Amino acid sequence: MAGRFPLRAASTPPGAAPAGIARRCAAVVPVFDPFRRSSPVPSTSLDVLAIGNAIVDVLSRSEEDFLAANGMAKGGMALIDEARAEAVYTAMGPGTEASGGSAANTAAGVASLGGKAGFIGKVKADGLGTVFGHDIRAAGVAYATPAAQDGPATARCLILVTPDGERTMNTYLGAAQNLVPADIDAALVESAAVTYLEGYLWDPPPAKEAFLAAAVLAHGAGRKVALSLSDAFCVDRYRGEFIDLIREGTVDLVFCNEGELKSLYETADFDAALVALRRDAKEAVVTRSEKGASFVTPGAVVSVPAHAVERVVDTTGAGDLFAAGFLTGYTRGLDPATSLRLGALAAGEIIGQMGARPQRPLIDLAREAGLIS
Repeated sequence: MAGRFPLRAASTPPGAAPAGIARRCAAVVPVFDPFRRSSPVPSTSLDVLAIGNAIVDVLSRSEEDFLAANGMAKGGMALIDEARAEAVYTAMGPGTEASGGSAANTAAGVASLGGKAGFIGKVKADGLGTVFGHDIRAAGVAYATPAAQDGPATARCLILVTPDGERTMNTYLGAAQNLVPADIDAALVESAAVTYLEGYLWDPPPAKEAFLAAAVLAHGAGRKVALSLSDAFCVDRYRGEFIDLIREGTVDLVFCNEGELKSLYETADFDAALVALRRDAKEAVVTRSEKGASFVTPGAVVSVPAHAVERVVDTTGAGDLFAAGFLTGYTRGLDPATSLRLGALAAGEIIGQMGARPQRPLIDLAREAGLIS
């Protein structure tokens, strides 16, 4: 492995989640609800196949003045080269290493909830690549993408967590950006109820081609395609292309947070952006932090409140785990309100710990909450 980035054999960062996290889910906000499903998505080998950047995260506590001094936009994600990665790593405080990547976190969350999950993403045959492969398989996710034997090192994301729990990400894509259509396992895509793609994958052109190839395969097999918009800065880069993917039906189900939604439609008015999304998308999930989340279609909206937590420790992975919870319910044939609650529970659990992979089985928490049997 190039550079001085540390390795850790363990699959999860140390430290238990704070005690006393509330497990209640309040009642559904009474809005339109024509979405009751009578049966799950048709039987498949996988519930969710996630495709995205295979990354090892390095998380460190940081003050806001460090972000300012190093030209970082708080709460955003910046793509950096290896030299910048080395400089940031040298300057940041002690770090905790844990396998990450947005779509990979979602796959791990689905598996933690008892679902059948797979992942496609590229690493190099180096130290961090070995750690990534071990960790995602240990999480119960099917992963068999061949590692690159040469070229850039395995990707890593340097995550600075400020005292309010907000995370600022500096991502060196490395080998992850070399995902190509040949890496897409057609049989695996065709076997998955939902193929879930991360917006970050839209940055490298070869990965974009892989993204589109996977969508064609999924639709050809009668499956669904979901897209996470990933980050408001990512939306800024590819706004027109993302809107085309949604309007043209390449994507069946969109995941976004409030900031990403506003960026997509270039407005500060949330309600106006939601109207535009309902006009364009077949189905969408919109998260609003403490304001809860909604499932929307052109005809109706279902909303639930946020899952109560005692303390926000680290928001890394909150959106990824929300998607995991929702998709678990969605592919089981649960109604949207219950699927949203599963998402809220998974996100609430993850922000009460450091790192974006669950440190205890989410299925146990979901059963305690009466959301799944």
